[in-house]
Amino acid sequence: MLRHEFQPGRLVAGTFLTLAGIIYVGDAGDAWETPWFVVIPMVIGGLCLAAAVALTARGIRRRRSSTTPPRDHPTPPDPAPNLKP
Repeated sequence: MLRHEFQPGRLVAGTFLTLAGIIYVGDAGDAWETPWFVVIPMVIGGLCLAAAVALTARGIRRRRSSTTPPRDHPTPPDPAPNLKP
């Protein structure tokens, strides 16, 4: 399984957008009453926080990559080589 790099900014943005969705679903299901102006500042604040987290993570990655020499990773063997008849 291929791995991807961890992106904390996207995690924070997804958390706040999921929370906004849960708030709207609760309001639509009559579980509680949510004023229309509650979710907008929460989403904007969450996106701003996500941007700050992403910029911080990018700065940390840049600093680490500039001080650490690159490692040589051997290329893994091809699991299914092309077999020509």
